[in-house]
This record gives sequence, structure tokens and C-alpha cells, in this order.
Amino acid sequence: MTMKALVLSQYDGPLELTTLDRPEPQTGQVLVRVHAAGLNPLDVKIRAGKADHAKHPLPLVPGIDMAGVVEAVGAGVTRFAPGDAVYGMTGGVGGIQGSLAEYAAVDADLLARKPANLSMREAAALPLAFITAWSGIVDRAHLAAGQSVLVQGGAGGVGHVAVQIARALDATVFATGSTRNADVISQLGATPIDYGALSVEQYVQAHTAGAGFDLVVDTVGGKTLDASFVAVKHFGHVVSALGWGTHALAPLSFREATYSGVFTLYPLLSGKNRGHHGEMLGEATRLVEAGQLKPRVDSRRFSLNDTERAYEAVADGSAASKVVLEIG
Repeated sequence: MTMKALVLSQYDGPLELTTLDRPEPQTGQVLVRVHAAGLNPLDVKIRAGKADHAKHPLPLVPGIDMAGVVEAVGAGVTRFAPGDAVYGMTGGVGGIQGSLAEYAAVDADLLARKPANLSMREAAALPLAFITAWSGIVDRAHLAAGQSVLVQGGAGGVGHVAVQIARALDATVFATGSTRNADVISQLGATPIDYGALSVEQYVQAHTAGAGFDLVVDTVGGKTLDASFVAVKHFGHVVSALGWGTHALAPLSFREATYSGVFTLYPLLSGKNRGHHGEMLGEATRLVEAGQLKPRVDSRRFSLNDTERAYEAVADGSAASKVVLEIG
């Protein structure tokens, strides 16, 4: 049996709609009929050959996030059955077939039941963003109720999810953003901070009387991570998914604060701890169904035939929220 998939044969080259053999689920895998695939900035970097850490050799089928329906299960799989609606961060790195295809054979440990109150498009927008945010806020920082949280880039793909997770954990949440995103941040339940109008020292003084925030979640990197080291309180914690540059640690040390990095791709690349990805998405399903989490999805509709437009929407910054392709 065959399927349609997008294949990239050279970096920065065209994504070609190709007929491939449909995969068969191996032991521990399920075959998913893909209905929707989320498109991340990382997908754009992989296509451009600017994401060596993703270790995705050519030719490749891209696509990290997906939502769909289980078509068949491999040996040893008991959590899912044909007909189950699922979602996950399942491939598109490390030589693993991605989600821009009609079918994908994926490790069942990476999947969770799709929230009943989300469409396939909405569900496909969540996995990478949620796993990144939850890993930092819960697994690394152990956020407690009543603590103060600053999310750097609170209207972004990871940022808007981080705000909602922190709110669900009964934290007091602040988020930086541009003036045009202030309403979005407020609607998410956080106090917006205009990073263009206020220095880090000014907003720390304005919102914490100079004490700093218990937790700072950096989703931007670079100078914003440096600012996070200044914004954190004494004995506080900073967590970042983009801490790849060279940074001065003196501001962090003077506050006797701690830092954690998040590398969301590690379970996919190493094969280790994949079950925790499924567990985290189980928490996402719980929060969504409880009305405490809602993904932001770009209103434009894209199919496999519109992939170039979808990639452009992510690359040029015109997407105000997550770009999702509808596949079947």
C-alpha cells in the first residue's frame, strides 16, 4: 500500500509531494492516519539546513507535531486501539518520518488521547509547545501555587502555553510582549509587560517592588535570556528552551538563583524517556478538557498542496499563532 508524503531532498529545496510505501507499525508502534500537522519554527530551520541539533538526514519527510486516528497497532501496544483519536510530537527529527504525510508509524509512548473538545487542527498545534513549557515549568522548576512567574514572549507558540500552564497551577503570571500582543496576554490571564517601553529593571520594580520573579520562563533566548537573569528573584529559578548562546552568569550568581535548560527533542533523538512525552500530553488533555488550556491556531487553512505558503507564513512572521496543515 502507498501514501502521499512531502519529501525534502536538498536543504532549502522544494518540498515535493511524493508517493511512498505506507509504513507498517512495528513492535510498540501504532499506525496513525494523519489528519493535521502543526508547523513549528524548528521545522523551517530543519528545511533550511540550520538545525544540526535535529539530526535529520536527507531525504526527509518533515513535520514534528501531529493529530490523527489510529489505523492499526503493532505488537505489545495495549494503550490504543484502531479508531482512537490521538496526538503527539512524533517525528520529523533524527531520521524519523515526520507528520507531513498521510500515514505515520509512531512510537505509542509518544502519543496521548486527543482532547475531546479540540479539533484535529487545534490538537496538532499543541505537542511541541506544551511539552517544552511543561518540561520547564513542572519538571525543572517545580512551580508551586502562589509563586510569581514571568513568561518572556507570552503570546508566542511556547509562551502562550506556558502562561496557561502557570495559571492552571495557581501562579501569579506576568508576560512580556509587544504592544499589539497586550490584549492576547491579558486574555490568557497574565499581566502584560511592554518590553519595548520598559527596561528589565523598570518592570521588575513596577511589578515586584524590585524583588524579582520566583520563576522566569524564557522562550526567546539571546538578550532576553540575559534579561531573565536580571528579572529573577533571590533564590529564584530561570528556565529556557533557547539557552544555546554565550551568557554572563554573574547576574544569576549574585541572586543565588538557578538555571535549567530544556531540550525537547532529546527523547526522540535518543529513544529514552519517550513515555514521559505521552504522560505530559495526557496532562495537556486533562487541562484542555477542564477549560484551562486552549491553543492559538492561525485562521488560514493549509493543505499538503499549500505547504510552501504555510512555511512562508512561519518564516516571515506573518502568522500570529500556530500554523497547521490539514492532511486528511
